[in-house]
Amino acid sequence: MACAAMSWVVSGVGAAEGDLTKYVNPWIGTGGHGHVFLGANVPFGYVQLGPTEHTRGWDWCSGYHISDSVLIGFGHQHLSGTGIGDLGDFAFLPVANKEQKEIRFSHASETVSPGYYAIKLGRPNVFVELTATKRAGFHRYTYGANTAEGLIAINLNQGIGWDKMTSCKLNVEGATTVSGFRMSTGWAKNQQDFFVAEFSKPVTLVESNDSVGVFSFRNDGQPLLVKVGLSAVSVENAKANLQAEIPAWDFNKTVTEARQAWNKELGKISIETKNDTDRTIFYTALYHTMTAPSVFSDVNGQYRGADGKVYSARFTNYTTFSLWDTYRAAHPLMTLIHPEKQADIAQTMLNICQQQGKLPVWHLMGNETDCMVGNPGVSVLADLVLKGYVKDKAAAFEAMKKSAMLDERGMKELKQYGYIPFDVANTPETVSKSLEYAIADAGIAKVARLLGRKDDYTYFYNRSQCYRKFFDKQTEFMRGLDSKGRFREPFNPFKSAHIADDYTEGNAWQYTWLVPHDVHGLVSLFPSEQAFVNKLDSLFIVEGDLGAEASPDISGLIGQYAHGNEPSHHVVYLYNYVGQPWKAAPLLRKIFGEQYKNSADGLSGNEDVGQMSAWYVISTMGLYQVEPAGGKFVFGSPLFDEARMQVAGGKTFTIRALNNSDRNIYIQRVKLNGRNYTKSYINYADIEKGGTLEFTMGSKPSKFGTAKSDRP
Repeated sequence: MACAAMSWVVSGVGAAEGDLTKYVNPWIGTGGHGHVFLGANVPFGYVQLGPTEHTRGWDWCSGYHISDSVLIGFGHQHLSGTGIGDLGDFAFLPVANKEQKEIRFSHASETVSPGYYAIKLGRPNVFVELTATKRAGFHRYTYGANTAEGLIAINLNQGIGWDKMTSCKLNVEGATTVSGFRMSTGWAKNQQDFFVAEFSKPVTLVESNDSVGVFSFRNDGQPLLVKVGLSAVSVENAKANLQAEIPAWDFNKTVTEARQAWNKELGKISIETKNDTDRTIFYTALYHTMTAPSVFSDVNGQYRGADGKVYSARFTNYTTFSLWDTYRAAHPLMTLIHPEKQADIAQTMLNICQQQGKLPVWHLMGNETDCMVGNPGVSVLADLVLKGYVKDKAAAFEAMKKSAMLDERGMKELKQYGYIPFDVANTPETVSKSLEYAIADAGIAKVARLLGRKDDYTYFYNRSQCYRKFFDKQTEFMRGLDSKGRFREPFNPFKSAHIADDYTEGNAWQYTWLVPHDVHGLVSLFPSEQAFVNKLDSLFIVEGDLGAEASPDISGLIGQYAHGNEPSHHVVYLYNYVGQPWKAAPLLRKIFGEQYKNSADGLSGNEDVGQMSAWYVISTMGLYQVEPAGGKFVFGSPLFDEARMQVAGGKTFTIRALNNSDRNIYIQRVKLNGRNYTKSYINYADIEKGGTLEFTMGSKPSKFGTAKSDRP
């Protein structure tokens, strides 16, 4: 269904002139395999309040898909873009009678913009409006005049996907206050949630069981307002959160404050373009990058740790770290435009390590899910150390080293053999796991070198080179190895079997390039630099059968390049490393135009908690951090005439593209702060200082960035 049939501007709460939220289309990614959250939230908030549908399959991981038209509640927590469903906690639903469990609806009756969601329901006849703060949700229910008594259900059983309630309690504290808790297991094995709901008029419990309560109230012509505070610690903290964030009953004021919060964050990048569609896709992408990491501490500083215990802190604790996805572009983007959050994110990771014995892999609501492969948290922390966001560098190094020296998830075999053999580890995806560990180990080596730890540097640098063992010079692919160093046979570079072969959500064509930490080392494995280029050229052309068991995550194919999944995200930029940056330009413009659209099915793969959108945001500005740790941003093909980023210390870094157009996609020359600049990359430290990077564009390839001294 095209999003044009739906409303994505705030109705009744007018948008101000110059309001960047008017360029956000929240419907993008609600169709296809985007899996995005649709509803009301604020940037990086603990609460994501929005509609929840029945879980009907993989595409309902966020609790909502545009193909569906049946509501079962308005839950206060949702994931965005994940491949597994969870959360959906504390679902409210206006009902026509005590037996009603679901409501049919029309997407044409929905209205949504950042911080606001509304829907007109038919049975019951009620207009639902939702908004949110970081730790609280705010509901406004306007019932039809012919409804003498309104009914609203609070469901503590309902969850999304893997989520299953294990225990709960609903407490009626008074005529206008209800509280309770919900414990659940699922992707997050031990989730603990507490809530308090305050009603603007008296309500009466008319039906209840262990997990669902139906409340009635007199419809006096005034809307029923419900304020709901959440906490992972206690009901008392939920009350404190609610009092701090929504002390009054002014719904419109909360909507305005949510919009202001979004405008503050969206305003960190200003773009100049004549293409309104590109502007909408850009600001929607930027919006999607800020659903997570989510605040996971209360206003009093308390939070639930990775060991289940309650801690008090003087920093903001975070959760929802989709690190296998987000270490590639989302976290590097955050270091550029959200520098004020990076020290807290680093501290969150260090505390998680203390509490669970390792850095986060994929952390959700205080729980380690161990989802995906490698040590992506190591890469993120290493990048923060190298960019100067971590005060105690020694403690960070010890956390990274500890995480990399465990005997779990294939690391025991990695230490023993120098790679993970498929016949010993008794685990699939050994090529991908080894390559991902190599990326993380390279980050540890860089930090060790910074700290002068020579032995550690040598050890982890050598481990980061394990990718060399998997490269088959005959086929020029990364292939599975057994414990005797023999490649797996038979071999088909196109074939993919989800969680059952040597690769994670991919095949040999896609994983041969997963050496972002040592691109020149990868190039050296080929007979010549030109042979590397020829193989890379082929990636975007060759086609083959992935097989019936292939992962659905392999999407957005251009040849065998799979933009819909993260391992491919750096690959276009490899041309810069071999002195042919001009080859990246048409590919990047093709991805911008074909893989991102202003429609419900506007993403070529899962949003993955901001990564898919972060790639677009940073790439359309003409940059990409290929090496996960260190801050070397490689040039691509800037889409916009100008992009102005607010960077550290209140400074501005401007990226200007002169003579830019759909034809003029190739960089001809570059100036940095008015001086000629010949390198095809820029360091984070130069961006952080503020200034102006000026590209002059042209319709034909140039010699810019081709000299060996100018390559990253």
